Amino acid sequence: MSSWDAILTDDLHMKRACAKFLPRLLTDDQREQRQTIARDLFELSCEDVQFLKSIVTGDESWVYGYDPETKQQSSQWKGLTFPRPKKGRQVRRKLKVMLLAFVDSEGIVHHEYALDGQKINKEIYVEFFRRLRGSVRRKDPEKWRDGDWILHHDNTPAHTSHLVQQFLAKYGSAQLQQPTYSPDLAPCDFSLFPRLKKVLKGHRFEATEDIKPNSTKTQLDIPKEEFAKCFQQWQKRWSNCVAAEGNCVEDS
Repeated sequence: MSSWDAILTDDLHMKRACAKFLPRLLTDDQREQRQTIARDLFELSCEDVQFLKSIVTGDESWVYGYDPETKQQSSQWKGLTFPRPKKGRQVRRKLKVMLLAFVDSEGIVHHEYALDGQKINKEIYVEFFRRLRGSVRRKDPEKWRDGDWILHHDNTPAHTSHLVQQFLAKYGSAQLQQPTYSPDLAPCDFSLFPRLKKVLKGHRFEATEDIKPNSTKTQLDIPKEEFAKCFQQWQKRWSNCVAAEGNCVEDS
């Protein structure tokens, strides 16, 4: 060990640390926006016990025909004298389908799959919202009748387009603000999609029509209490974001 290493480790009690990879490095303005929105939403959730129950949140994500298992998932038991197992490197299949899913604190409200090769643009998103509204009406007629539900989604161009906003305004759909570049504050990104994909990892599907029923079953198999727990985590993440002055928050 060099003298510099000794000074850093022994005298200054420092250690080397790898950089943490984030979805995006935020500007000061973006961190301030995150903190402000998180504070407002956390305060609303504390003042009104029904607030979290009124939110319908969602997003879209690719589901693959084959997604390799993580190292932890593919680990095996072995004896002390046995060699370490070997496994060839696996890659995702190009076969995939786009899932659109919206949930509330009790479960899946509406989900569907885009046509093969179809990208989610503003026109498709408006038509999706027509069907989402119908699902909200069927799932909770009282909430629908009172207009007591709030929409939450992220800030992608298709979501924030004038066409979509005009459609939502026409029907008086209230919306929650979502901070820019903040998947850690979006339930589908930090809970639903990772949970779904973890279950499907390692399974091979030969066609999109095989992916869809397996993806749907995995979503519907999630216990109701897990959705309630997810929304409670969301509330805690708002609080953690405020405490972290708008910086990225960890699992809570």
